[in-house]
Amino acid sequence: MCTHQPQCPPADHRDHASARTVAFHPEQGWSLLCNGTIVFDDLGELLPPPADHRVPVPA
Repeated sequence: MCTHQPQCPPADHRDHASARTVAFHPEQGWSLLCNGTIVFDDLGELLPPPADHRVPVPA
């Protein structure tokens, strides 16, 4: 969940790429955004799966 104010747009929003970067790995060519989107330096991206398709992780 995003704790930024104002909150970052969710991954399914049309403006999802404007979310804040939470992990930056220029040596590997990718960044993780607050909403779970992975953005690649070549302008590609991976969106997280919808919440109803996620597999629960055992504790």
